[in-house]
Amino acid sequence: MDGYAGKILRIDLSKEKITTEPLSEKMCNEFIGGRGFVAKTLYQELPPDTEPFGENNLFIIATGPLSGHFLPASGKTHFGSKSPATGGYADSNMGGHFGPALKYAGFDMAVITGKSKTPSYVFIKDDIVEIRSADPYWGKGSLICEDMMKKDLGEDFQILTIGPAGEKMVKFACISHDFGRQAGRTGIGAVLGSKNIKAIAVKGTGAIPVFNVDKAFAKGKEAFQKVFQKPGFKGWTPEGTAGITDWVNEVGAFPAKNFQTSHIDHSHMINGKKVIEKLKITDKGCYCCPTPCGKYGHTRTSMGEAFMEGPEFETISLFGGSCMLKTIEEVAYANYLCDELGIDTISGASVAAFTIECFEKGLIPADEIGKEVKFGDLESIVYLLNLMSLKQNALGELLSQGVKTASENIGNGSEKFAIHVKGLEWTGYECRNAPSMMLAYMTADVGAHHNRAWVLGQDVVGAATNVHDLISAGTKGDKRPKAVISGKDSAQFVIDSQHTRPIFDLLGCCRLQLMELGFEVENYAELYSIITGKKITWDDLVKISEKVWNLTRMISAREIKNFGRAFDYPPARFYEEPTPSGPNKGYCICLKDLDELLDAYYTARGWDKNGIPTKRTLERVGLTHMI
Repeated sequence: MDGYAGKILRIDLSKEKITTEPLSEKMCNEFIGGRGFVAKTLYQELPPDTEPFGENNLFIIATGPLSGHFLPASGKTHFGSKSPATGGYADSNMGGHFGPALKYAGFDMAVITGKSKTPSYVFIKDDIVEIRSADPYWGKGSLICEDMMKKDLGEDFQILTIGPAGEKMVKFACISHDFGRQAGRTGIGAVLGSKNIKAIAVKGTGAIPVFNVDKAFAKGKEAFQKVFQKPGFKGWTPEGTAGITDWVNEVGAFPAKNFQTSHIDHSHMINGKKVIEKLKITDKGCYCCPTPCGKYGHTRTSMGEAFMEGPEFETISLFGGSCMLKTIEEVAYANYLCDELGIDTISGASVAAFTIECFEKGLIPADEIGKEVKFGDLESIVYLLNLMSLKQNALGELLSQGVKTASENIGNGSEKFAIHVKGLEWTGYECRNAPSMMLAYMTADVGAHHNRAWVLGQDVVGAATNVHDLISAGTKGDKRPKAVISGKDSAQFVIDSQHTRPIFDLLGCCRLQLMELGFEVENYAELYSIITGKKITWDDLVKISEKVWNLTRMISAREIKNFGRAFDYPPARFYEEPTPSGPNKGYCICLKDLDELLDAYYTARGWDKNGIPTKRTLERVGLTHMI
């Protein structure tokens, strides 16, 4: 099949059995690739009620039809499993170079089951696939492990690693690659650790068939030129995602002190300009990327110094805002430590901030923590990151399970400020005056995550636009206005974004060229058609994305007891505590408004009042043959 490598790799670790099978053309037509392959495979092959750390859980790596081709930012790789963080559907994606290398080795997907008897890693070199001992690497940090393996295997191997947190099955452990790229969310690294797999190394030397090579090359070259000509191109690359820090703070959406408020006074010390001034050595891009948002740099702090990639906006907002670290050097050091330990910076910072607030409120005494901890103190943050990642005491064991489980055990009202949805910690936008963005977090299929729908711009300026134009517009010098958007409008904004953004996860390329620069969506449908020989429109891709969205909801409905509406609510802080300071002072979204938002969303989706897709909707999107 043109555009695809054409094979699925299957590895049963318990039986030490390695097999391959042809990739189904029907699956490609119905689910495209990447996230679509993950959802279909999980629904059909995951035994119901499987324990996330059980041998029967699946660990899936999936590429897309545009992965590894000559077109802008075609280096995305998708991962899927049953989430240890939420108990439901899980996926996460990363950039870098691994996905293209896997396709060049001949595989569009890898499905790993079982559990290795001893610490191991998976070795893939074209059609040679082996399970090898990981004894020299076990216990090492993610970054150190990758460096060691490249020295042992060769620099041309692309390598996924987990850190000590993944080995210890911390529920928000991540997978690292390319010295700073992470599949960070949903605890996917913990699933790999539960299977006794430290790393996966791949080298591919093959080629991917293309329907029309000359046209594909010409269209790819044209696509690069279009990206270079976008008005925001020169402004986006130098600072990357860190460039939106001041804007998010200006509009009152920046999380501060565990989301107690939504504005800080030190954003100028942790913004993109400070990344360039204090940290940056060079830009760092993923496979075939014309807009390298990664920043390779060096930091020096009272707790030590390090070379690292980042920090990106989400890490800045959670460590610099929710944990209140005051300088970009301190944020970068926390970023480095998370990368080496192998935990998601978003969840790691959120757990740290939650713990500090519990300590301040007298809910966790210092002797249980092991010391006094406070906001804005790097030593406290470093201590807590090690505590939770290495499970250093009873509290560390509890914190390693995330804020939802920790708050259920701590009690005493801590549930109200455990900032998560469905058990996944909240990312970098405070939403008490942003109903559309609030709804996006509530209904994201993996839990509180911005990457499924970013609609903050709708709440701020009431218009869909790319991020560069949005920041240029600012707030016109005024304080952040009250967002006045109907539940019906918010629902449609969110659904449109939930259909658009995940399409890139199906195709296997990065969405930032569209979202940050306004690179037109029609280009992707044309590239798909030229590469695969299958005529498709953007509207066709949207319909497939909607099908996948319903399927992931059904996976969580099957796997989580009593799953439904109750799992979509945010913590009570957001609807009981008005914002105490900043541009949005006095605002919150009451519970009645949240219910109206959910009602409008469920109706527009064709789901019942409990948030479960109806039979009619499943028939409409083409899932009745599966469900």
